Amino acid sequence: MKKYAFFLGCLAPVMSRQFELSTRKVAKKLGLELIDMEDFACCGFPIKSVDQETTLLLAARNLSVAEGLGLDICTICTGCASTLTEANKELMHNDGLLEKVNEKLQKIGRTYKGNVKVKHFVRILYEDIGPEKIKSQVKKSLEGLKFASHYGCHYLKPSDVFDKFEDPEFPKSLDELVSALGAETLEYEEKMHCCGGVILDVDDKIALAMAQKKLDHVSAMGADAMVLMCPLCGSMYDRNQRVMERRFNVAYNLPVLFYPQVLGLALGIDPKGLGLDLNRVKTSDLLSKLGV
Repeated sequence: MKKYAFFLGCLAPVMSRQFELSTRKVAKKLGLELIDMEDFACCGFPIKSVDQETTLLLAARNLSVAEGLGLDICTICTGCASTLTEANKELMHNDGLLEKVNEKLQKIGRTYKGNVKVKHFVRILYEDIGPEKIKSQVKKSLEGLKFASHYGCHYLKPSDVFDKFEDPEFPKSLDELVSALGAETLEYEEKMHCCGGVILDVDDKIALAMAQKKLDHVSAMGADAMVLMCPLCGSMYDRNQRVMERRFNVAYNLPVLFYPQVLGLALGIDPKGLGLDLNRVKTSDLLSKLGV
């Protein structure tokens, strides 16, 4: 059983408990062991724009925690994945930087040697397990359902940080993982646009208008649900969907699921165990279509 240090980040435990619950369930089903690390702290992303040095130090500390147990990191937050991966790459390719960071880490009894890899859980599913193996383990086909995949900004970008593992403008990994479950994936207008979540606290009018525009496109395609893999994106499209309906005088009632929830349904896991009762937009109609 492959083991990973499980990096939850700050957002998921507070705003997207269903993401964490479903990830743990499907990971166990697929033979992945996620190890909780009490010493993990914030990845540094929230202060990156104002203090890059401290961000790098925070990220390096987390990397050293995982390295201490000889584990690679699995995260379910795309922002955390991007921040930790970028920091890791800087430390390994910027002459003298690792030494400077270790001088500060040593003050708290830590060092980092550069032996940790960081991957988002969905990328682990795609690269280390693969759509074909996942397809072979499907117990409940999702045939007949139409899903709109939302990749978000940080799963693929900056592309150099992720060694360009797929085209950031025309990605396919999430769509292929959804298709492996028997569902149809939809192509829709402005598929790669941002959810708006990063500016919600600065200008909620613009942020919600950005999210509302995508919901318009997805709904127009007749999607049964939106599928994503970022807690902030989940907050925009699920937690704030009713806010958008009131503000823009529209009605969507569009379920928004994290990919592990969708995968869990196909693997035959009980919906409650996947946290579907925690989704703000009710999933009862979707489950009825599946006969669950």
